[in-house]
Amino acid sequence: MKILKTIILLIFASALVLPGLFVSAEEQLSEICEIQSIEKSCNSLNPSQCRQLLEKCDEYYKKESARVGQDLSKTEKEKQTLQNKISNLRSQIKSLEYQIYQSNLMIGDLNVQIGDTEFSIDKTSLKIDDIKEGLSSIIRKINEEDYRSLVEVLLAEGFSEFFDNLASYESLSFETQTLLGEIKSLKSSLEDQKLALDGEKEELEDQVYLQTLQKKQNSDLKTQQEYYLKLTEEEYQKQLEEKEAIEKAAAQIRSRLFELIGVPEGGIEFGKAVEIAQYMERVTGVRAAFLLSILAQESMRYGKIGENVGQCYLQNTSTGEGVYIQSGKTAQRTMNPTRDVPPFLEIIKELNQARGFVRDPLRTQVSCWMPAYSYGKPYGWGGAMGPAQFIPSTWLRYKDRISDITGILADPWDIKDAFLAAGIYLKDLGAESNELRAAMKYFSGSSWTWWEEQTYGNPVIERAKQYQEEINLLSS
Repeated sequence: MKILKTIILLIFASALVLPGLFVSAEEQLSEICEIQSIEKSCNSLNPSQCRQLLEKCDEYYKKESARVGQDLSKTEKEKQTLQNKISNLRSQIKSLEYQIYQSNLMIGDLNVQIGDTEFSIDKTSLKIDDIKEGLSSIIRKINEEDYRSLVEVLLAEGFSEFFDNLASYESLSFETQTLLGEIKSLKSSLEDQKLALDGEKEELEDQVYLQTLQKKQNSDLKTQQEYYLKLTEEEYQKQLEEKEAIEKAAAQIRSRLFELIGVPEGGIEFGKAVEIAQYMERVTGVRAAFLLSILAQESMRYGKIGENVGQCYLQNTSTGEGVYIQSGKTAQRTMNPTRDVPPFLEIIKELNQARGFVRDPLRTQVSCWMPAYSYGKPYGWGGAMGPAQFIPSTWLRYKDRISDITGILADPWDIKDAFLAAGIYLKDLGAESNELRAAMKYFSGSSWTWWEEQTYGNPVIERAKQYQEEINLLSS
């Protein structure tokens, strides 16, 4: 058995140290870190060696998750760019369709105007022909009068009447010629107008042709972009599936690592607490020493973290009153009856069903109310649960995230779950950038007093410094 273990460890080490003899370390890890492969390997390794393998795989999946995350981000940007282009092209196509529609309306109007103008030109031409015919008749009359002999004039009518008729014919001839000129001018104007309308219509038809051509080009480009978007979306979905698979594998690794951390009942000594906190640092990014200090502040007693999880029992689920465990006396404001009692009962019910517990909600330790008053009126409540001292309503917001890592229903009284919950919560509160502010938010929410900072925040920070020194000594 020892020989087999040695061989497995040598193969594993060779894959990482001698990439020239094998395929790349990443390719080896992709096979080694499959959960079935890990389980098979861990069956032949001792717990310490199994943990080393799991930690190596945990680190591998973190890198893989970051890589796929970058790919997803890049593909998401490409998707957004293509979607923006398609949206712009769609807007341009709609605009061109509107312009073509407007231009066609104008062309239709011009056709009507051209038709009216042609009709007017035809009518004017007929008038010109009529006037010409009338003018020819008058001219013939004048010529006839000119060729009549004096005897004919005297016999037919007097000189006076003759000259009156002649003057009348000449006057009528002048007026007719003037009218003819005006009508010819009108016809010429109408013909110019028609020519202009024809030119305007031709320009609009050319414009419609260009707009239609541009619309087709944009439609073709839109179709092309939609095709690329489809390919990009397919790639995006593949990357999503890959990320989901990586996260699932990583969760299984973390769950397996979590199982390897053995914890006795009740509180735990510093050495075991360090082991858990260092694991939580890898999972959450919150510094182990700071996490330890928070948990010590919340639940340490007799030198053990998690030993003090509350000195009260909830007694009345309607009012939130409870009792002090040691004295049996009534404890006011033990739990907020509207905000926290229903979640508290739900948490215990789920744990009893899922883990086979028979935990009595009225015999489960919770924190007592720390008497506080503002203008003579009490404020605040007790009811915090477990080593991390989560109030029930807050625990409900975090239990699924904890279960995703551990693989089982989260339990606020389980020391490992409490460490993990505190780490995730502190990360959300910004502990990686400002530990003091995160500590105060953990204790009192969004606002706190100078006194609270002196009695809670500063002691947490000072204790974290001491813990860091001790962790450094343990690691050396």
